[in-house]
Amino acid sequence: MLKDVSRLMMRRFNRRSRELGLTQSQLQALAFLVPREGINQAALAELMDIQPITLARLIDRLEEAGLVERRRDPADRRAVNLYIGKNASPLIDKMWEFAAETRRDALAGLSEDDQEVMIGHLQHMRMNLISCEQEMADKAPQATKPDLKGNEE
Repeated sequence: MLKDVSRLMMRRFNRRSRELGLTQSQLQALAFLVPREGINQAALAELMDIQPITLARLIDRLEEAGLVERRRDPADRRAVNLYIGKNASPLIDKMWEFAAETRRDALAGLSEDDQEVMIGHLQHMRMNLISCEQEMADKAPQATKPDLKGNEE
C-alpha cells in the first residue's frame, strides 16, 4: 500500500514538474541538497541511496545549468562540496510548490487531525526501520584483518 501511494504521488508530481525541464532524479538531488548545502558528493549519494558515479553525472548536468555549484573542500582537497547555484532559486520554489500541491491532492478529504496522526504513524514506522537497520549494522561481524604475522585477529 505504501509503495503504491508513493508511486502515485511521484507520478502526479512528475506530471506537474515536467515544465521545469529536469528529471525526477535531478529534482530529487536538489531537494536533498537544499537543506544540506556544503555536503560532499559521497555523503549526498549515500543519502539518496545511489552510486556516487550516478550522482556525479546528475550533478554535472545541474552544474552546467547553473543550478548547483561544486566547491573544493578547504579541509580535504580531494573532496568536493555542493551548493545551490545562482539559477536555482525560482526552480526550487516551483518544485516545492508542486510538492505541496501533490501532498494536498493525496491528503484531500482527511481532517488536519487525521493527517497529523497519519504522519506521526509514518514517522514512527520510519524510526522503527532505522533502528532495525542500525541494530543489524551493529551486529554485523567486522571484517577480520590479518596482523603483521599473517594471523587473523
